[in-house]
Amino acid sequence: MRDLIAAGAAVWRRSPSGDVEIAVVHRPRYDDWSLPKGKPHSGELLAVTAVREVAEETGHTVTLGPRLGTTHYRVPEGEKVAHYWAARPTGGSFRPSEEVDELRWLPTAKAIDLLSHPHDRTLVAGLDAATHITHTVLLVRHAKAGKSESWQGEDDLRPLTAAGYRQAGVLRSLLPLFGAQRVHSAPPLRCRQTVEGLAADLGGPIIDEPLLSEDRYLDDPAAALGRLIEIAAGSGDPAVICSQGGVIPDLVSTLAKQAGLQLHDVPSPKASYRGLFFGGGSVPPLILQAADYYNDAVD
Repeated sequence: MRDLIAAGAAVWRRSPSGDVEIAVVHRPRYDDWSLPKGKPHSGELLAVTAVREVAEETGHTVTLGPRLGTTHYRVPEGEKVAHYWAARPTGGSFRPSEEVDELRWLPTAKAIDLLSHPHDRTLVAGLDAATHITHTVLLVRHAKAGKSESWQGEDDLRPLTAAGYRQAGVLRSLLPLFGAQRVHSAPPLRCRQTVEGLAADLGGPIIDEPLLSEDRYLDDPAAALGRLIEIAAGSGDPAVICSQGGVIPDLVSTLAKQAGLQLHDVPSPKASYRGLFFGGGSVPPLILQAADYYNDAVD
């Protein structure tokens, strides 16, 4: 029997007093209180499912934060596997429907008490770290650009292939789910082409980042790391950085080591990306809190 897949989010906000409040929904069909979630449409990526389901059940648009966890439990049809993110509301308002007839914003302890299912209560109990995230960087490896040995020109001018453009299109739809507002790129053409569609959608420039290219990174990794932190702090809006395979694994490993995070592996196939979530403000320096790996655009 196949697993039944779902995706959703623990949506949180701060009350006027600064306390964390969680969105909990009532489903009349089951007469339960739960976190918003649902099944993916055909071919839909799970991050897209989570954002859509939150909108359908709560009326709110959201920005995704770090992954919160995966729950496994039995339902009459088989094993249910639900993937969750922490998320913050960005707009909208609740309207009752046949699927969800009530929404309550509750302090964490009261939300845990009201939730009907142990797996939801466990997720909310683990939300605290995500509520201290202050800055986000989406670190992308460029999409497919063919083999360097078959390219006759300067390597920095090697363009994306047709497959690479398809991957870039997937990234263009996914990165805004995490609130992407600023676009930075190492100078090689294949890096810039990977994020040019996103930059056009956002109506802003692509900012060149030579320190985050393979050519410059090995000369001064500390300077590259400092530049990434500087970009992260920036305006506070989530930033996208497109870089290369000779940079990303070492850069992420260094950030994780400094923060005391255990990353057993740092894969970086073309068109993959890392959600780098920082806390600590800009003074003292930002500290990495989570480094989620995504390969949704990899084919």
